[in-house]
Amino acid sequence: MNLVERLKEVIPEDRISTNETVLLNHSKDESFYSGNLPDVVVFPKDKQEVAEIVRLANELEVPIVPFGTGSGLEGQVIPKQGGISIDFQEMNKILEINDEDLLVTVQPGVTRVQLNAELGKYGLFFPVDPGADASLGGMASTNASGTTTVRYGAMKDNVRDLEVVLADGRLIHTGSRAKKSSSGYRLTELFVGSEGTLGVFTELTLQVYGISEVIVAARAVFNSIQNAVQAATSLLAIGVPIARIELVEAYSIKHMNLAAGTNYLEDVTLFLEFHGTDKSVEGELEITKDLFEDFGCYQFDIEKDSLGRAKLWEVRHNSLNIWLHHNPGKRVMNTDVCVPLSKLADAVEYSRTCLDESKLQGSIIGHIGDGNFHVGIILDPNDAEEMKKAHRLNEQIVHFALAAGGTCTGEHGVGLGKMKYQEQEHGTALDVMKTIKQALDPNQILNPGKIFVENSN
Repeated sequence: MNLVERLKEVIPEDRISTNETVLLNHSKDESFYSGNLPDVVVFPKDKQEVAEIVRLANELEVPIVPFGTGSGLEGQVIPKQGGISIDFQEMNKILEINDEDLLVTVQPGVTRVQLNAELGKYGLFFPVDPGADASLGGMASTNASGTTTVRYGAMKDNVRDLEVVLADGRLIHTGSRAKKSSSGYRLTELFVGSEGTLGVFTELTLQVYGISEVIVAARAVFNSIQNAVQAATSLLAIGVPIARIELVEAYSIKHMNLAAGTNYLEDVTLFLEFHGTDKSVEGELEITKDLFEDFGCYQFDIEKDSLGRAKLWEVRHNSLNIWLHHNPGKRVMNTDVCVPLSKLADAVEYSRTCLDESKLQGSIIGHIGDGNFHVGIILDPNDAEEMKKAHRLNEQIVHFALAAGGTCTGEHGVGLGKMKYQEQEHGTALDVMKTIKQALDPNQILNPGKIFVENSN
């Protein structure tokens, strides 16, 4: 009996597909890596069906790859060895909103925008904002973060509990509803960021926050990256509870203006956002402006209007699409690293120098509050020389970050593109990770070929 016939024993036939278009849609994500077709795509509706699918896959030793919205940037959902792609679009229910405990419980297919639309009715929001309307299961699997991390943290800081199907079909909970615990190993943190290699998420309990009384955005313009970074780190050092602080270099500002119709000064810019009360935000704005002037800030614009604020962040989030608008037929290779704050200015300037020397176009944008920045490289995927230059550039940026005591990825995850740097970054600790993987997934069915170089377990 073949795989599809066996799957019909555990899930209705109308939620099993081998349609060519469906397979193609589950063969890759938004990354630059070549896709690979799964053998079959399944659409479970509840945890029991997921457990049965995983249990069957383990029995048959067939690979399984969880699939959310396909918005990843490092190839995590690409089924390198075929097998079963588990699509969670049918598991998209918000199961509970507990406004007293500031917790929500959701199925993994719920998206960030969907959740916040519902939370808004309670005066609440979920802060982790990677830009894309990703599924929350996918965001947890890569430990997604984004523009608000400086104040609210990444996914690992906001996942209270996970319900996980292990490779043998067992269902476990990794945490509790309590804010903290000193009981046992921290399994939640282990599974967050594991990219589907240790288990399949079926429920997530997340921490949420009250929407602030006042939200104000601002733009601060500097004449150098060094000055902007020093200003930002000084602001953090004195304890101003900034909600967002993003570095956008002059090259990107120029293209933002061309595509979005804005008229921002074309120089190094910090995009900022403050959350609080009228009085607290007013004080924070004054402190920030005065401090930034000490570091050469020569323009400080405040945006209190909600539409204007939304426009500012829309432009920031769509920066790479703006570049593509001016480069029809090309694509973006998007890489990210994270370094200690003391090394951030040097890392950004080094990356810009390497980008210029490569003769490739691209932008550098940084989550300056946590040392994470992105380099979007614009290139023709059919041009072998440009591809070679882009991969070399990526390698230069990563090696600099690692030498500076940083990491090869701050939020995109390892996936396919950063596997080769794992030993350099983790040393013998990588052997411990492999031991955990082998213990939880002895048949190597859970998203094989990710995080660890294949055949190295």
